[in-house]
Amino acid sequence: MPPFDRLLAIMARLRDPEHGCEWDLAQTFATIAPYTIEEAYEVADAIDRNDLAALKDELGDLLLQVVFHSRIAEEAGHFSFADVAAAISQKMEARHPHIFGAEADDGQLREDRWEGLKAEERKAQGATSAMDGVALALPALLRAEKLQNRAARQGFDWPDREGPADKVREEMAELAEAGTEAEQVEEAGDLLFAAVNLVRAYGVPPEDALRAANAKFECRFRAMEVLAQQRGQDFAALDLESQEALWRDVKASEPRKAP
Repeated sequence: MPPFDRLLAIMARLRDPEHGCEWDLAQTFATIAPYTIEEAYEVADAIDRNDLAALKDELGDLLLQVVFHSRIAEEAGHFSFADVAAAISQKMEARHPHIFGAEADDGQLREDRWEGLKAEERKAQGATSAMDGVALALPALLRAEKLQNRAARQGFDWPDREGPADKVREEMAELAEAGTEAEQVEEAGDLLFAAVNLVRAYGVPPEDALRAANAKFECRFRAMEVLAQQRGQDFAALDLESQEALWRDVKASEPRKAP
């Protein structure tokens, strides 16, 4: 049996009302959605680590999620995996008319062409706002960037970097002045949103930048703990000044970046 047919057959058996797996039978779109998101992140992690063996496994886990959702939908009479594959095939051909159709490549930037076609699709599906279709389940940082990009394509954007930089400073001051907890939450959100806008003005993907910063901080913190242990120190028992000294030592030991 071809591998893909085998996978579909396995899922059908797992969901068989009489002979299937109790856990698999109990699942719904909503209950397995968190696993779908988790598997997508694990694919990204394998790519970041350049671990191709893990990538193969994680792509399989992600594919299983697609098959799982499709099977639940098929049982309810909504659509099958074949419908999912046909829909994405049709969409990809429609979004590449210069490849699969007779339309000439007029030299338009790939992103502009792609976003234009997606906007036409959203309008055909009944969208009434440029904000329609930005998934609520996206990580907040990524969703902020997408909302801002949508607004920018409508002309609502700063003309230079000074505007978003001034906005960050403004939001910092408002957070400092916030009195109640509710005001602090609101102003903190405004500050983070403004920071995304500033980073976007530099052409840097905020999600990628923060992921890199997270990894750098984690690496340095682990190195601080190791260094403290090597010196016979209990890191958690050190005062902040001593911990800062370890931080400086770790930074100094890192390879220097090329100019």
